[in-house]
Amino acid sequence: MGFFSKFKEGLSKTRDSFLDKMTAVFSRRKIDEEFYEELEEQLIMADVGVNTAIKLMEQLRVEAKRRKLEDAAELKPVLQEKLVELMGTETVGLNLNPAGLTVIMIVGVNGVGKTTTIGKLAHKLKQEGKKVILAAGDTFRAAAIEQLEVWGQRVGVDVIKHQQGADPAAVVFDGVQAAKARKADALIVDTAGRLHNKTNLMDELNKVYRVLKREVPDAPHEVLLVLDATTGQNALQQAKIFGEATGVTGLVLTKLDGTAKGGIVIAIRDQLEIPVKFVGLGEKIDDLQAFDPQQFVTALFTDAPQK
Repeated sequence: MGFFSKFKEGLSKTRDSFLDKMTAVFSRRKIDEEFYEELEEQLIMADVGVNTAIKLMEQLRVEAKRRKLEDAAELKPVLQEKLVELMGTETVGLNLNPAGLTVIMIVGVNGVGKTTTIGKLAHKLKQEGKKVILAAGDTFRAAAIEQLEVWGQRVGVDVIKHQQGADPAAVVFDGVQAAKARKADALIVDTAGRLHNKTNLMDELNKVYRVLKREVPDAPHEVLLVLDATTGQNALQQAKIFGEATGVTGLVLTKLDGTAKGGIVIAIRDQLEIPVKFVGLGEKIDDLQAFDPQQFVTALFTDAPQK
């Protein structure tokens, strides 16, 4: 299966829901205030977000007037055009350290697919010929350490761990030393995923961040926040809070294949200055895909193939 086909298939729930809503709205004959209100409502229901939906409506009003459009159907390609402008056209890849060890810190609340993302990312980097080591920095849950070990065995990479309850910063320190000693190309650091509104836990993440900065120049090279796409606007709130606490450099949206509200990707891109770097489009080990914003918008407007 080609990349775009995989992307389109993974977005099928969002696309089908989005297309149904858009087709119903754009089938109206006349561009009037009722049309704009209905379109705005449908965009908000697709989790595009209130602020982003209002902004898009303002842009469509301007374009309809400028191009002298009267038929609602004529505005559909204009909406697609505006979404492409908003999302940008370039895929933003990982910031890899050309001079040595790349350190990637993974943050996010429990249950979003953080450990799975780490495993899939390790697999992706290993497929690119890189030597990868994982550090089990979530020491509060024994299950988190065990899950990471399982992924390490599955992918074929070493996992640096301590006992449950150990100081996460100490695990991370050992992870860095092991990565240096074993001449690894990348160290992926797991962190605790407790609720994002607990100040002391954010302080703990900052401590891990400081250890990495002290031990490796310019580290962490990436702080990837893992978000569950099915949680909609709550994911946007998490992104704001984690961004303030840890200097998030990129987002990974998991379970995008399991939601009809993939419009959250648009809201995040519009309201935060943080690029979406990867999306999870399935359960398989290679279902973590680099996020291509233009293909995302195209997939939203492309009809599913007839069976």
